[in-house]
Amino acid sequence: MSKWKMVKLGDVCTGSVTNIAQKDLADNNGIYPIYGASGFIKNVDFYKQERPYIAIVKDGAGVGRVSCLPAKSSVIGTMQYFLPKENIEVGFLFYVLNKMNLARYCTGATIPHIYFKDYRNEIMPLPPLPIQQKIAETLDHISNLINKRKEQIKKLDLLVKSRFVGMFGDPVTNPMGWEKAEFGKTCDIITGNTPSRTQPEYYGDFIEWIKTDNIKATESRLTTALEGLSEQGFKKCRYVEANNILMTCIAGSLNSIGNVAITDRRVAFNQQINALIPKKYNHIFLYVLLKMMKSELYESVNMMLKGILTKGRLFEINAIVPPLALQTQFAEFVQETDKIKFVMQKGLEKMEIFRKKP
Repeated sequence: MSKWKMVKLGDVCTGSVTNIAQKDLADNNGIYPIYGASGFIKNVDFYKQERPYIAIVKDGAGVGRVSCLPAKSSVIGTMQYFLPKENIEVGFLFYVLNKMNLARYCTGATIPHIYFKDYRNEIMPLPPLPIQQKIAETLDHISNLINKRKEQIKKLDLLVKSRFVGMFGDPVTNPMGWEKAEFGKTCDIITGNTPSRTQPEYYGDFIEWIKTDNIKATESRLTTALEGLSEQGFKKCRYVEANNILMTCIAGSLNSIGNVAITDRRVAFNQQINALIPKKYNHIFLYVLLKMMKSELYESVNMMLKGILTKGRLFEINAIVPPLALQTQFAEFVQETDKIKFVMQKGLEKMEIFRKKP
């Protein structure tokens, strides 16, 4: 790559804006797609760009996100056009822009913005057009493989849900008539805490200190905490061992409340998280049960308290309690599925790393 010519972004494309508002499209229908920050909006009876082009979110949520869009289409005013010049292939430009992290040019506290004038001088490599095309084709192939692998992983998750329903039915309507009990009777529930920030000696690397962003809706296991507690802090914290459940009870958005993860190690956790230590559940069964009950958990959120699923409310929620032997049978199926999913995810990670290489 070092032998390739280095140019400014403004040397290979021009920026262009539009004033189309989404609210003005309600009665407009046609065959030409128009896009916004979240993707396709609808088909309309006009288009602004004759050739394929790049669009970037320039205002609001998702600022800096890049899309490669087809010929005879348009974008609304929260987006900006990148129109490639004759010296660059549009697919190659798309991958180059993705590596630039243009969001770092964001300005504005209330509504973030980025402007072409601020990053048009970004330096980028410009190989000959045939090499650009080859690079774009290779990366397109990898992206297609990544998307297929993600779909395969989603299908495994759906398979687990399907097996759950097949064995236990809907946990909310309980058509199979399983015994039900409050979580407070089937689990020990612990709310986390924050050791005093005025005592810096409480913080260190003796034990991970989990926060809500370590509990992902799409992951069954905790991610690695960025902050930990010292041995002194450990004496002031609340923690759980492996094979228990952590649940977000306070989060930045309502949809994040009720996210759950299985602990695969001893961890401490803060006051925005409740731990459920099962007494009458297999921990893997309990994890899937809580995932299946998430809509009911939403209904238990106290909006008067700014959106909190309190320990007391969680304690009172009734849930099915099938025989432990049947739970264990289901858990064994989940573990076998997870083995396949783990191999798929490792392959996915390798492909994503390769795609991100300079």
